[in-house]
Amino acid sequence: MAAPDCRQASAVYADRDGAYELRFTPINSEAAAASNRFTLNVLKTSIELEGYVMPSDDPERAVGILMFKCPGGDVTGADLDACTIWRGTVYSANTRGEIDNLQPEAAAAADSILLPGLGRAIRQSQIWGNGMATVAPWDVLAFKECAK
Repeated sequence: MAAPDCRQASAVYADRDGAYELRFTPINSEAAAASNRFTLNVLKTSIELEGYVMPSDDPERAVGILMFKCPGGDVTGADLDACTIWRGTVYSANTRGEIDNLQPEAAAAADSILLPGLGRAIRQSQIWGNGMATVAPWDVLAFKECAK
């Protein structure tokens, strides 16, 4: 299945080294502040990061946050900062190389996802090291499949 035949909420992406998989999952709530939800798995480990994409204004951007083992319930900004691995703009790219903001979950899936600075952020995070992440992903992940 090609990316345009898949909804963004079901799209799965991989880095070029086969070390990471980014999997979008439906939010299914019109009241949610986030426009997309995803996980980033470090393959060959048990590490799974949780991510959200939220629309922002001025300028209009799809802003993402990627977290690892965040506490539940009432949390402070310091708690969130401590478990945040990466935050930044989430871009989509098509096969012609045109870049845009990531579209909401009901839209057609992007051909590629661009997370600027992701590799560097992972190398500088708590998930980096022996027995954990040992390959820094490229900032571009390509469409792999559509989840069922």
